Amino acid sequence: MRLNLLMSPAVRKLALAVHLMASVGWIGAVVGYLVLDVAVATSTEAPVVRSAWIGMGLLTAWAIVPLALASLLTGLVMALGTKWGLIRHWWVLISLLLTVGATGVLLSEARAIGHGAALATDPTTTPSQILALPSTLPHSIGGMGVLLAIQVLNVLKPQGLTPYGWRKLQQERRRRVDGTR
Repeated sequence: MRLNLLMSPAVRKLALAVHLMASVGWIGAVVGYLVLDVAVATSTEAPVVRSAWIGMGLLTAWAIVPLALASLLTGLVMALGTKWGLIRHWWVLISLLLTVGATGVLLSEARAIGHGAALATDPTTTPSQILALPSTLPHSIGGMGVLLAIQVLNVLKPQGLTPYGWRKLQQERRRRVDGTR
């Protein structure tokens, strides 16, 4: 049974609003992270780098990871609970795969970010150790690119059915012609 049979229009609108908040919030949190990451990559002042790493750790743990997981979960609900389906349309399937991939990379990177943030919060970490912490800028920029690509796909909704989607469309047409449900 499809979820959209269980979701009233009001519930679908609420689910969409929550999904949009999580998805756009994820992008906004990554923008904040990017600002701090640029400071890590470009600053030669240990207090600036220390502060940036602490902020990056907080943003990752309390905003980026929860918003990524919420975006993934609510995206699944929207795909399963609407006419779009999870694997009927290429744009939905590609968005899902990119979101799963981005979330996986994020969860992997979150450990490294947590380690850098822990070193930054440790008062015994020397300024030279702080300055030696590597930037995560390539991952940040790549992640932002993936998130923006997902958003563009979700706004434009380019046409194109997957092979599964074509089969389902043909079945629905035959049912309408035959007068069955």
